[in-house]
Amino acid sequence: MQVTRAADYAVRVMVHMAGLPPGTRVQRHALVELSDAPETFLSKVLQRLVISGLLISQRGSGGGFELAVPADAVSLLRVIESVDGPILLNTCVEGARGCDRKTSCAVRSVWEDAQAALTKVLDGVSVARLSVQSALLAQQAELEQVASVSATGS
Repeated sequence: MQVTRAADYAVRVMVHMAGLPPGTRVQRHALVELSDAPETFLSKVLQRLVISGLLISQRGSGGGFELAVPADAVSLLRVIESVDGPILLNTCVEGARGCDRKTSCAVRSVWEDAQAALTKVLDGVSVARLSVQSALLAQQAELEQVASVSATGS
């Protein structure tokens, strides 16, 4: 299983938005720049985030995108599934529509355990937490760069 490019861009946008003061609007071109996504592709991703209720879209000169819900209430799982749909490691974990061999398959319980573990991890982290961690990592990288320049310049 691999997270799609669309979900990756959605996560980048949501983590960035989570680091902004509540009510801050960001124009699409700025989100394109920070996410390194093609504009037309990101527009579709943003539309899915709006439809799923994670972002609000405002048109016009003062328009842009803003969070529709508090960042600490948005899990990584919710962002990914808003773009990609439900995460399924195998069709047999889908329930009734899954595999016909579920009563005789020893692997099914492993798929179910793995599915439960994955969704628990993704649901257990908010975009707000990821935004704070991103800011700390950026600060650390900046300090390391300054230290490296100082060491070579001395």
